[in-house]
Amino acid sequence: MTELLAVVTITIFAVISPGPDFAMVTRNSLLLSRRAGVLTALGIAAGVWVHVAYTLLGVGLLVRQSLFLFTLLKLVGAAYLIWLGIQMLRAKPAEEAALAAPPALSDLGALRMGFLTNALNPKTTIFVVSLFMQVVEPTTSLPVQMAYGAFISATHLIWFTIVALFFSSGTVRRRLIALRHWIDRAFGALLVGFGVLLTTVSMSR
Repeated sequence: MTELLAVVTITIFAVISPGPDFAMVTRNSLLLSRRAGVLTALGIAAGVWVHVAYTLLGVGLLVRQSLFLFTLLKLVGAAYLIWLGIQMLRAKPAEEAALAAPPALSDLGALRMGFLTNALNPKTTIFVVSLFMQVVEPTTSLPVQMAYGAFISATHLIWFTIVALFFSSGTVRRRLIALRHWIDRAFGALLVGFGVLLTTVSMSR
């Protein structure tokens, strides 16, 4: 019971803390559509299973103990965030965008964006690996550990779906859509900042 309570509490606090996942869902919900935001949330929830899978397979212990592998993982994640951020920083004002509007993000594209943002997110790596290595007992059965993984994934889906519904609401979008390109650039700068911070921390160790 104590283990379950710890998993639930830590998961909730970890999921609602701001990070790349939050930035991506907010951006897609606000600037694209509610559907894009919810699909991004679904992709994030699917990405969680990457971390859960390698942790249950024992790779998480290897990543935790290998400074090289852990640093490499963080650098790959940082590079992806910086790349996404740069694309957003290049957003054009509405008048210019109307002349050469990019195609809307497809359903698959929204899913893929959410999946990669989480699967390559070192924040989720640290959270999942630490949770299973320090909170979950080695004697806990595999089905129970998989149930914990399902809970973590479901919590991500529920929270980020709520975020998507809020930021895609008519009132919020109407007030902010005129500032679309500035919002895109702001989120782009945020993602680049996350990426640079991860790179700096990784290289300093």
